[in-house]
Amino acid sequence: MDENDKPRPMGQVIQIDEARIRDHLGEMVRGAVEEALNAMMHADTDRLCGAGRYERSEGRRDTRAGSYERSLDTKAGPVKLKMPKLRRQTFETATIERYQRRESGVEEALIERYLAGVSVRRAEDITEALWGTRVSPGTASNLNKKIYAKIEEWRHRRI
Repeated sequence: MDENDKPRPMGQVIQIDEARIRDHLGEMVRGAVEEALNAMMHADTDRLCGAGRYERSEGRRDTRAGSYERSLDTKAGPVKLKMPKLRRQTFETATIERYQRRESGVEEALIERYLAGVSVRRAEDITEALWGTRVSPGTASNLNKKIYAKIEEWRHRRI
């Protein structure tokens, strides 16, 4: 055995693509969030109807009338939701507010960044990097107005 035939360290044999693993795990989490939210809405639909899907019962209060697709921005990324429609009543769920387009945690994170001194433009870049969607300057301004109102209310409260 000469000098060129020395054994190599084992650390150089296996290479791990961390970015690819991170992307795959992120996609798995996003899919799980989407699946869980859709399942929760279907359970709410069963409760509102008084019966499960395709179930015949005397206690049925309403029937399903299909669904429509809607997106929701979450910390795990944008998810597609199948919002159920009912024939006799408006579908409302405690899971997601009626016109909500982003998870409340996303809004809270934006407010925290604003209070930490991050500019509106920078907040747009941060939200795109974190959640895959860009927040408009108008939305950021509306959130800032919300927090200003809360701060003023706190400052002028009775002690």
